[in-house]
Amino acid sequence: MAETERENIRESTLEGLDTAARKGKHGGRPPVITDDMLHTVLRRRALGESVEQIQPGLIIPTGKRKGQNPSVASVYRALAEHAKREAYPEAIESAHADFAALQVGEVPSPRTETAEPARRR
Repeated sequence: MAETERENIRESTLEGLDTAARKGKHGGRPPVITDDMLHTVLRRRALGESVEQIQPGLIIPTGKRKGQNPSVASVYRALAEHAKREAYPEAIESAHADFAALQVGEVPSPRTETAEPARRR
């Protein structure tokens, strides 16, 4: 009986998440480094400033730490994510396409192009 109840809870939760996603709502914290902040960081880095010099000028716009400065680690993390997006834009596009296909109930087809094997760390 407990197993059935747990399955009902799980199904209800998944339905609620799916409904929220269709409305454009996604759970989780808001990002600390916004797109505007990232643009500022990239522009100032191009001018030769270090992250440590840029970080005090950034202000978190929303969330629990609103009005405070993001950590240096957050700035570096945002830069790393940006670099990854720039290096593999086709992977991000295909992931978005796969996600959209899953949302409408389709199963994405396997990739036919041969990619370079992932390196192990």
